[in-house]
Amino acid sequence: MDYERLIDEETWAFIRRTAESYPDDAVDLTVAEQRQVYDTMCAEFRQPRPAGVEAEDRMADGVPVRVYSAGDPTRTVIYFHGGGFVVGGLDSHDDVCAEICVQTGYRVVAVDYRLCPDHVHPAQFQDSWAATQWAVKEFSDPIVLAGDSAGGNLAASVAHYGRGRLDNVLGQVLIYPMLGGDTSQGSYIEHAHAPLLTRDEVLFYEKVRCGGDVPQGDPTFAPLQDSDFADLPPTVVVTADCDPLRDDGAAYCARITEAGGRAQWINEPGLVHGYLRARISVKRAADSFERISVAIEALGQGIWSYD
Repeated sequence: MDYERLIDEETWAFIRRTAESYPDDAVDLTVAEQRQVYDTMCAEFRQPRPAGVEAEDRMADGVPVRVYSAGDPTRTVIYFHGGGFVVGGLDSHDDVCAEICVQTGYRVVAVDYRLCPDHVHPAQFQDSWAATQWAVKEFSDPIVLAGDSAGGNLAASVAHYGRGRLDNVLGQVLIYPMLGGDTSQGSYIEHAHAPLLTRDEVLFYEKVRCGGDVPQGDPTFAPLQDSDFADLPPTVVVTADCDPLRDDGAAYCARITEAGGRAQWINEPGLVHGYLRARISVKRAADSFERISVAIEALGQGIWSYD
């Protein structure tokens, strides 16, 4: 794959800066070391919270969350962070959540779910579901589910499980999500050695998440394993073109539309996994983050602008 041609210099600068804190062989480190280098890398990119944003750490029926608000919100975004289910937390995506809060005007509830391998599946889903239920009861707002990478998986898992159990889910926005696609074909092979996320790393995270054999037919583990894609909330999936996970987004949207639902796949040329951290320095990433915020805001207002 000719990444020198596909990826522009701004994005290469972001890739090199990321590698300074988070090396390519990070999965060979101990889990504690992975978390340390990931936290260091996120701190390197973290932006100050925008003026006017208030943030409060709370407990959501035993799950730590951080609640962001600005003004008097009438919608709540439940946000699940990425990190392969192994790394990340409230601080790793603090600036992203604060900026979504300001740009949409909505409350944002960031979920600090338990991590692998200390807690294997279904602990991450259980925490995500518990925090979502808490937020619905606590704020009584219609909600939008959102998340990146592993967090996109959790957002979709909550959407699937929530059918018939949750009212007023206005939509979901999934950012380069890991949805359990076929790792033997498509983008998993085309971009097996992509910058910042490889196929081998995806397989590592999948294995460590379940502590052994990968579950089959379990949409709380892999939403693409579901047999029913009807009655899901309006869905926007945003992927990076140079990412082994890319085709998960395309397949997921296709399954929803085939079942009669609304789904839009937005694939971002020249971008790589984890590009949310590049939104300050890379124009392509900044433009994509704007599309993500607009999608969250529109779904929160019941607007579907992709027909």
